Amino acid sequence: MKIIKLLLLTLFVGSSQLHAQAKVTSIIYKFHEHFMTTDIGLPIEGIYLIEGTKKPIIQINADGTGIFQLENLSKKEMVWGIKCSDEGIPIYKEGYDSSAYTFWYKLVGTGEWLYTQFLILPNKKKMYLMGDRVKDYGDVEAKNQESN
Repeated sequence: MKIIKLLLLTLFVGSSQLHAQAKVTSIIYKFHEHFMTTDIGLPIEGIYLIEGTKKPIIQINADGTGIFQLENLSKKEMVWGIKCSDEGIPIYKEGYDSSAYTFWYKLVGTGEWLYTQFLILPNKKKMYLMGDRVKDYGDVEAKNQESN
């Protein structure tokens, strides 16, 4: 009986450790290996728009897929990730009131990875992608109360 309990405990601990690790994807860019993840501890998924417009969009899904659209062009599917260490720890530069990450993306059907800046302004509760695309990420409960 003790062996079964020990086996179950070992399986439980092992599976929880595997589940807790961040998903890391490896890419090659200019002959160098880079690592990326889709989890930085904040809700980065959503639609990013140029302020005051409804198009063009960049849509980021939590699973590392999305939609990329430039001005007056059709929407294209993409895959994406945030630069991280080989252990899945996001790499960023901290500023006075910001955190800057490297956002990697590749349009489906192309072989080339591209990168741009992903900027988070925590005091304004805004996330910027490519400099001009923005998404608010403020407290969901506070937004629900404001709309009531």
